Amino acid sequence: MRPKPMRVVSGIQPTGNLHLGNYLGAIRNWVRMQDDIASHGGDCLFFLADMHALSQPHIPAELSANTREMTAALIACGVDPDRSILFNQAQVPAHAELQWLLSGTARMGWLGRMTQFKDKSGKNREGASIALFTYPVLQAADVLLYQATHVPVGEDQKQHLELARDIAQKFNNDFGNGIDIFTLPDPIIPTGAARIMSLRDGSAKMSKSDPSDMSRINLTDDADTIMQKVKKARTDAEPLPGEAAGLTGRPEAANLVAIYAAMTGTGMDDVLRTFAGKGFGAFKPALGELLVERLVPINARFVELRQDRAALDAILRKGAEKARTLAAPTLAAAYAALGLVRG
Repeated sequence: MRPKPMRVVSGIQPTGNLHLGNYLGAIRNWVRMQDDIASHGGDCLFFLADMHALSQPHIPAELSANTREMTAALIACGVDPDRSILFNQAQVPAHAELQWLLSGTARMGWLGRMTQFKDKSGKNREGASIALFTYPVLQAADVLLYQATHVPVGEDQKQHLELARDIAQKFNNDFGNGIDIFTLPDPIIPTGAARIMSLRDGSAKMSKSDPSDMSRINLTDDADTIMQKVKKARTDAEPLPGEAAGLTGRPEAANLVAIYAAMTGTGMDDVLRTFAGKGFGAFKPALGELLVERLVPINARFVELRQDRAALDAILRKGAEKARTLAAPTLAAAYAALGLVRG
């Protein structure tokens, strides 16, 4: 029997412009998977998780604007709507429908153990939205709906994929009558994905929620802004060592070297062999020039795309039509398995 073609599903919340950490940690790997999987007859579905954004306070006008802007940014980074299916959740109601159908299978105890809920709700769990608590069930629906075979996951999402598998397995056992309604997706740990830290604090992840814009390099930054941020990035006075082990206890230095390595596709030891003994007065300009060379074309494409709202809406609409077609059989099977009568 021929193996089932890979179908990868992954989403990103449209909570603001993409930054370097998003690009090196996830989006660049989306592009690589798109190129590899499409050439082998598989599918990639990438979506803007606008429905997930409802789990936290938000401004509606900003959400719609961010959804379009992030669509433009993803395409500028290399996500091809003709080779991948690119859409936003809100245009595929089956995500919300399947979430509700799975809510009878998911268990309170399972959700209560989700560390992200604990982190995001903090000490005010009673005041957190129900959407924040049930967020992982919608995540499960996101991938189970399309019979995803693989889901790219970072360290912070492994637990949620395990939950999706648990929900799928229990649903299959309880209602499948010997037939698997849902495929149990396997994780993909992206190769070459880099964990990029703040330019102001090497112990904190680069984040668009950081109040300081100097903490991150946005994919919307122009050449001058990129150079300025790199030159002002926090470092130390010590010269660079000849190997990565020498960066222990130097988080800011290690972060900048890691960025250089990730952008060039080399190892940190390779970078350090080139810059061993040099200070950041020499390293920062080299890093800045590298980032400008790689990111400015993305910025130019983004600026061009973001101005054409009609074209972005058409891309999302076309992708949503494809997604709805793929989702329909699984949703129908779930309804039937549960004994729900539909016209």
